[in-house]
Parts: sequence; C-alpha cells; structure tokens
Amino acid sequence: MAHATTDVVPLTQQLIRNRCVNDGAVTSGEELRNADLLQTYLEGGGLDVQRFESAPGRASLVTRIEGSDPDAPSLCLCGHTDVVPVNEERWDHDPFGGELIDGFVWGRGAIDMFNITASMVVAARRLADRGFRPKGTLIVAAVADEEAGGTYGAEHLAVNEADAVRCDYLITESGGFPLPTPAGVRLPYLAEEKGPMWATLRLSGTPGHGSMPFGSDNALIKAAEVVRRLGAYKPPTRLDGAWRGFVDGLGIPEELAGPLLQEEGFVDALAFLPVGIAKMAYSCTHTTITPTMLQAGSKLNIIPEAVEVGLDIRTLPGDGADQVREMIDRALGDLAGEVTVDFHRPDDTATESPAQSPLVDAMGRAAQQFYEGASLLPMRMVGTTDARHFRRHFGTAAYGFGMFSETTSLDQIATMAHGDNERIDVESLEMSVQLWETLVADFLG
Repeated sequence: MAHATTDVVPLTQQLIRNRCVNDGAVTSGEELRNADLLQTYLEGGGLDVQRFESAPGRASLVTRIEGSDPDAPSLCLCGHTDVVPVNEERWDHDPFGGELIDGFVWGRGAIDMFNITASMVVAARRLADRGFRPKGTLIVAAVADEEAGGTYGAEHLAVNEADAVRCDYLITESGGFPLPTPAGVRLPYLAEEKGPMWATLRLSGTPGHGSMPFGSDNALIKAAEVVRRLGAYKPPTRLDGAWRGFVDGLGIPEELAGPLLQEEGFVDALAFLPVGIAKMAYSCTHTTITPTMLQAGSKLNIIPEAVEVGLDIRTLPGDGADQVREMIDRALGDLAGEVTVDFHRPDDTATESPAQSPLVDAMGRAAQQFYEGASLLPMRMVGTTDARHFRRHFGTAAYGFGMFSETTSLDQIATMAHGDNERIDVESLEMSVQLWETLVADFLG
C-alpha cells in the first residue's frame, strides 16, 4: 500500500473481506485475521505493536507514540475489528466483498465501524511516517468483541492489560455526521451512552404429544403472547436534560422543536421525521426492551416445555435491573408471574463523560477544516461502545466522534448499521483520516 490517505480505502475493504463475524460465542469473531492485517500495516510504518489474545482467535492490538511530557494528557483512538452477522440474501452486493462501487465501499462493518478503525490506523501510521513526537502519548487500539459487549476485547484489556490502554481521553464511534440546521451545521458527538442490559426471559409449560394440543400447557404459545405484549409496550418517555439540550442545540423553529420537548404526543410527533432520525430520537428518550431471539422445542411433534426469549434492553441513565423488571412486569400484566428474567450483565448501566472538556474543544477546532463555522452538539449514544469500559475502569473522558461527508446522512447511518446494504463513501473515509491527524497534532502537541 502507498503511504497516502487513500490507504484507508483498501484497508477498509480488506477489514470487510476478512469476515470477522461475532455472533456472541467465544469461538466466533476470529478477529486475529484483522489483527494480522493491521499489525502488518502498522509495523510497516515502524510502529511497535502489542498483541493480546484473550481467547483462541480473539486478538486485539495496541500501538503507541510515546509523549515527551509525562504530565501531558494521553489520548486513545479506539476502534473495533469485529462485525455482526448478516443475511446475505437481502443485500444488493456481497456483504463481505468490500467492493468499491460508485464511490462507496460496500460491506458489513463499513459504517460500524471499519470506517473509523481503518482511518485511525492510517492516521497513526502517517503521523509516525512524519516522525511525529507529541507531548502527550497517543494510543491506538484495535480491539476484538465490541459487538458482543467487549468481554474478549476492551474489557479484557482494561482489566488485565491496564498499563497498555490506560488513558486520560478516548475517542471511539460514532458522531461527526453533519446536521444542517437554520443556525448552521451541527456535528453531534457522543458524550454518554445507554446501558446494554441484555437479558434472557424464560417460561415453562408441560411437554406433550404434538398431535393432542387440546388443553395443553404449550410454553411456545405463552411465549408468543409474551413477545406480543413486549412489542406493544410503550415505556415512559423521558425528556431529560441531555435530550432537551440536543433539541435546543439544533436551533430549529419552535413549531418543530415544541412537539419534541413535550412528553405528551412525543411519539406521535416522530412520524413527521425521517425514519432513521425518528428511530434515534425514540431511543434517546426511552429505555427500550426489544425481543430479538426465540428458542423453543426439541422435536417437531413434541409440545415444548420451555422457551427462552432474548431481549436487547438499552437503559437510560438512572435505570437499572430493578426498573427494567418493573417495566417488563407492567408490559406482561397477568403473565408476569409466568416468567423469569436473567440479566446477562445487571451492572452494565448507562455511562457518561463531561459534555465539555479540552478534547471536545480540540474536536471542534479540527472539524472546522471540513465544515467551517460548524458547532459540536453532544448527543446520547443509543447503542453501546467500548467507551464504557474506559469510563468505569480508568475514569477516562471518552467520546464518540468521526467525520462524514454530506453524502452519508444520519438517516442512512441509523438504518445501515446492523442493517442491509451497509456502505461508506470514500470522501468520508478520507475526511476521517484528516480529522485524526489534525486532532492528534493539536491536542497532544
């Protein structure tokens, strides 16, 4: 590869082609393939790379450019190297082909988050090639297992390899998509994120012969009603300071902002927004309980005696396992006593960093080269990132940021991440590389 910004395109393509699919099993992911790719690339620029394997095939990388001043702040650029599964039949192009088509790189991970991971790595090598020697230390981490909670990636490093990744500040996904407003362009950045309180809901019945359903206690039929009730449940709308600050920061007219700042009628008002933005707005203002998996039965002709329902639960700040269980009970009504709920990580609640900091100021300055006069706008991450592990273990001020062209909108990002036809435009890739170079040089000195 040539030593140029355009390294980011072939690097993103190969990250996609390496097919590091993480389905949550310890044997999945196989991020060693992407670790090999990135290690070769970084070492080609003379950077020393530390490699950590938390389990067979689950490799994470850390490289550093040491600072000259031990009192200067350290900054970690953190990207992940795994992706979620995909239904290939629903795509217009091969989701693992990494094809470059009409100025877009197509494939699973293009938005989440190989665009950011590749651009961080390319920026680090370009800085090293120029002999960059900062006052504060730069750390670049490419970690496994983010898509299943980080147990074998960022969390493993924070707990077992703290000296390699401890940092004062951190940037990971996402943010930096331009929002045009009457007051000018706004660039959201993520200063807080909801808690991924995933759970398994279990209920029981009585086994019997499938040919004699009359009077049976069929656990699957009960589970169907449980899923229906959870799908119909409307959790309370919570328009807290973070949401109100976001809407105020958009500078939109009162007739548009007003319905988004009132709990009554809030959900109805979302119908007037683009679908991707409406999805984000709803999740920013609600703890969500989403049934995503169903496991039942051992044989076609046996009435199932047990069913498991997987729930993707994302909590707002202040909500924990007790509050979520109360919501489930309200949703299920008279069926609440039929189920047990096991939270996978009951302490995995929402986390946040200061909305304003020296790093946020530097992010705002770096953004001016792309959108002159643009202002940064703090926003709640409705998904989950590895930032929470750094906040909890080190007290790191961690943010989500990046840089997107006007070609790729928030509406598109919201529907492509974990969805069909994921792709990223080349201009956004190259803008992100320039962003990291400018930001690192400014912030670390």
